[in-house]
Amino acid sequence: MRAETSPRVSPVCQVDCVHADVVSRVKSPVAGMRGAGELLSALADDTRLMVLYALSQAEMCVCDVAAVVGVSKAVASYHLRLLYRMGLASYRKDGRLVYYSLAAHDIVPVVDAALSYALARGAASPEIDLDEGEKHV
Repeated sequence: MRAETSPRVSPVCQVDCVHADVVSRVKSPVAGMRGAGELLSALADDTRLMVLYALSQAEMCVCDVAAVVGVSKAVASYHLRLLYRMGLASYRKDGRLVYYSLAAHDIVPVVDAALSYALARGAASPEIDLDEGEKHV
């Protein structure tokens, strides 16, 4: 049976009822999500998602990240610095070059899921091959 929805009324329970078994099973994992909003807020920027995807494919210097993402070195550096401060990226210096890589590889499935979702919705460029991690011309 499908619930009826009205555009004027929000679907809210008509009685005050708590299903204790469901609440006790779900409450602890939900509480463990505190702080995840900050991460998702950081990922709510297309440029940062592209940078993370690029870093998931290879260690890159700032100039390479800028070229891959299509932004200036200053913009790439800004986003890399934010990702570093969040613990998602790490860097190493090699002379006058700074190379970035992923510091948190457990973020890769989130980035891949965002890309898959965008591709399915037609919002992202179909040039990116998730399996190969390269652009196709």
